[in-house]
Amino acid sequence: MELPADLARRIAEKTEGANREALTRAAREISLRYREMTGQGRRLLTEDMEALAYAAARMPATYAAVRTALEEALGRVSLPEGPLRILDVGAGAGAGAWAAAGACDVKSIRCLERERAMRELGAELAHGGENPALRESQWREFDLVRDEIPSGADVVLISYVLGELAEKDRMRALEKCWNAAGTLLLIVEPGTPVGAAHLRQMREALRKMGAHVAAPCPGEGACPLPETDWCHFTCRVARTRLHKALKGGEAPYEDEKFAYLAVSRDPARPCGARVLRHPVIEPGKITVNFCGRQGIEQRVFRKKDALFKWARKAGAGDCLEEGDATK
Repeated sequence: MELPADLARRIAEKTEGANREALTRAAREISLRYREMTGQGRRLLTEDMEALAYAAARMPATYAAVRTALEEALGRVSLPEGPLRILDVGAGAGAGAWAAAGACDVKSIRCLERERAMRELGAELAHGGENPALRESQWREFDLVRDEIPSGADVVLISYVLGELAEKDRMRALEKCWNAAGTLLLIVEPGTPVGAAHLRQMREALRKMGAHVAAPCPGEGACPLPETDWCHFTCRVARTRLHKALKGGEAPYEDEKFAYLAVSRDPARPCGARVLRHPVIEPGKITVNFCGRQGIEQRVFRKKDALFKWARKAGAGDCLEEGDATK
């Protein structure tokens, strides 16, 4: 997946005159800070150069993860008629807003962000975009721990934010996000054991608040995975020349591992069964582990089975709908 052309162009224009050494150093410092300070609720991005480095090095992966999760979630819920009102909480440089603008018909976009540098860059990028909702997006200074979230959104997005909060603040912030969501709340976190553990905890809390699980889980009951296991998803992100330079790699792409949870006000249409791990392919048979409505199950597909070809191409995170016998 690639960034929208107008966003990629705007980022390239912003970085063209920047000191490349300073930009690279800022990108590396950001990466180090996220590894060492996440979960402590500290300010991680406060300077203009840091915000620019984030947009160039990290925004493509965030955009891809949010768009992948959002497209899956939107297909599982009953949406209001007409364009949607989007609220991006902890918007950063606006990756979630751009993902929403690409995934659905958008009426309005509001972005809430604590850090001035990220907020100003995000607004500049969005207001220079081609999408009318992005050009007219509203950006507001906002502290998720301290401030109340304004209502009036059909879809609330919060990506790579809740895991950064101290544990005592995370559940209060989660409730604020849910209360603000008219139809759908989408949470995206890193595809790590810690990120998945946070989502499992939030999933249980949201169920108690009356939320319906829309994706990725096939069922609304307690998560059937053992505490030592976790589910995550992967999307492939195209790298620009600048992106490769800042990341210190030569590969034309990177694989972003992420975990997500989408919940809705009304009962959803969740996936029938979700592939947990890449299938085990052996001569004449393919073994697939699924997370299904009844829990974890293993199925063996043989050449005579209608789904044998599907299983051979299936990957972790793919969905098998109930009653699907031809793919």
